[in-house]
Parts: sequence; C-alpha cells; structure tokens
Amino acid sequence: MVAITPRPGGTEGGGLRGRRALVTGSTGGIGLAVAEALAAEGCDILLHGLATEAEAAPALAAVAAHGVEARYHRADLADPAAIAALAARARMPDILVNNATTRHFGLVEDTAPEAWDMDIAVNLSAAFHLLRLILPGMRRRGWGRVLNMSSIYGLVGAAGRIGYVTTKTALIGLTRAVALETAESGITCNALCPGSTLTPNIEGRLRAAMAAGELDRAAAEARFLAGKQPTGRFVQAEAVGAMAAFLCGEAGRDITGAVLPIDGGWSAA
Repeated sequence: MVAITPRPGGTEGGGLRGRRALVTGSTGGIGLAVAEALAAEGCDILLHGLATEAEAAPALAAVAAHGVEARYHRADLADPAAIAALAARARMPDILVNNATTRHFGLVEDTAPEAWDMDIAVNLSAAFHLLRLILPGMRRRGWGRVLNMSSIYGLVGAAGRIGYVTTKTALIGLTRAVALETAESGITCNALCPGSTLTPNIEGRLRAAMAAGELDRAAAEARFLAGKQPTGRFVQAEAVGAMAAFLCGEAGRDITGAVLPIDGGWSAA
C-alpha cells in the first residue's frame, strides 16, 4: 500500500473534512471521479484497484492534489481474505463506495461458470462483505454513507451480459435492504445507475468504428449511443462524482434507499 499525506492549502471545499472514504475500483473512470469529488470536499481517500503501485500513482496524485490524505491498496475482491484486509486498511471509513466491477460478454449458454462466479464475487459479494465489515463502525459513530454503483443495466435488461445485468440488478436490492436496516442509525445507503460513460474501452471501440467505417467522431458516437441515451451524449464521470459527493454531504442525509439514474434519459424511454 502507498500513501500521500495532505499538502497545505488544499481544497476549497471541506464539507466532509475529517471523514474517511473507501472507494473500490478507483484508479480510473467513475471510481476515480467519485474519489476526486469526495476529496474536493475534504474527505481522506483510500483508493483500491488491481493496478500496481506505479500504475496507481497518477490517480493517487490526483486525489492528493485536493489536500487530503490519499492512500492506495491493491486487493482482489474475489478473495474474501483480501476483502477483509482491505476493510482493515480502510481504518473504519465513514463512507463506502462499492464501485469495483468486472464483466463478461456472451449468451447464457456461452458463459463459462468461472466467468459467472467472478461476476458474482466482485460485483455483488464483495459489496456484501465490505458492508458486513464496515457497517458496525458506522453504527457506533452514528454516521455513515454507502453508495453502491449499479448501472443502467440494473434498471433495464440486455442480451449478452448475463452476469453484469444480474449483479447490477441485485445491487439495487442490496441497497434497499441496507437502507431499511440502517434507517434510524444516521447511515444512508443509495444506488447510482450511470449510463454509458466514455471509458478507455469505449474510446477504443469508437476509434475502431471510425477507422472501419470512415466515420467522423460525431457519427461514431451517434452510432454507439443509438437506442441508448436520448441526450445523444456520454454521461460525464465527473457528474457521477458530483452526485456521489452530494449524497455523502449534509444535504443528502434524508436520501436513503434511492436508486438514481444518471443516464441521459435512457431509463425513461
């Protein structure tokens, strides 16, 4: 595990100053955007991922630039012992963001049992285990925020990704159950359901489509998003981060058990 200590003259925020957050799957993409948004509010952050320390260094530096303590811990969330070690390193966090995700593509009959087991372990069971280990500390302190990163595919079905659709849907059920169990404890538990964001994987697919079909950038994005987000644009990871920070702040104290789409109208269609 590596750490960067706070630098003087940090964030102009501070609404979460003194709080600690664990954000899984946070060396890039939505996870990093959430970590940065929380850090901008003064929250110390434990980043998590499968990256090496060298690979995680840019994300760690980006979070630390907000003037908070930033640490990184590598852990395989398919391993319960590694999950327990991660929870211990988190030092009784006030905020837990279950964002780490794995996905496999293929029809049900073409999906290997090992791929299904991996999706269940990382996308769903890891969230359960972290909640099991971290909620008692939140209860003792009378304050906590849990965010489960579901997906548009927790709200609508899709072919060819059985493990992902199943686990993201199940996370919504987990969210509602935990919200009711913690309703009088000062803890909130909510789920966010982002639509398509511009990940490195999607960027590669767009570039391939542009090269194969002689499309310009706008046409390639329009083709990719057709039938998905009515806005016709990708969801910004920073917008998901901003929503996460809002829910973790004082204004979000009475929002619990909510399932919030951030999908450009996809789930409304």
